[in-house]
Amino acid sequence: MGTAGGANGADGDAVARADAELLERTRSAPVLAGTLPHFDPEAAPAEPGPLFAEWLAQALDDGVPEPQVMTLSTAGADAVPSARVLILRGIDTAACAYDFATDSRSPKSHDLAANPQAALTWYWPAHGRQIRMAGPVTLLGEDATRRDFLGRSERARAAAFAGPTSAPLDGPHAYHQALDEGHRIVSAEPSRVPATHTLHRLHAHRVEFFQADPPRFHLRLLYTRTSPSSWTRTLLWP
Repeated sequence: MGTAGGANGADGDAVARADAELLERTRSAPVLAGTLPHFDPEAAPAEPGPLFAEWLAQALDDGVPEPQVMTLSTAGADAVPSARVLILRGIDTAACAYDFATDSRSPKSHDLAANPQAALTWYWPAHGRQIRMAGPVTLLGEDATRRDFLGRSERARAAAFAGPTSAPLDGPHAYHQALDEGHRIVSAEPSRVPATHTLHRLHAHRVEFFQADPPRFHLRLLYTRTSPSSWTRTLLWP
């Protein structure tokens, strides 16, 4: 027993040292490297939609990796938060509303059914920019959902037919079999849309733009919706 305990203690010490070394590496990793774009909050538009479109377009123009990727955060009836990364599927600049798709059987769909509020976050390290927004979420109609699904690649559509998102999987072989069946469905019925494919829209009520600055004069501009067509702007402490 003493030998086993000693071995466990030695293993624990080794893990603790590895943790400390890993943390030290994170502290020495470069942060806010390179030349970051200029942002003048005084010149920002009265509504957040156009500023989001401007920042996203600049990220695309400058080759920022995957600027369409965002983090969706939800909480269900149990109030336990959950976050996952997904793709921006629609933009309505005038309404400051943004779309994402999911499977109606997924945990995020269950969260939204119980609590139709969510947050979206974008982070583009190359520009030192983060955008956070939150607001109520609604389901879009059949036509929009259909267009979204049929606009995807054949492989993405086949994967949607393969199985329910986040359900237990017996192993890679089971997935590849289901994916083959998904490809068969897409090939035989190219206009078919799974009944479980849903398209959601987040109607932003709060939007915060963060522009990093190497000397740490970070800029944070918060937009808060006060009516369907009115917003206030507030500069926040970094």
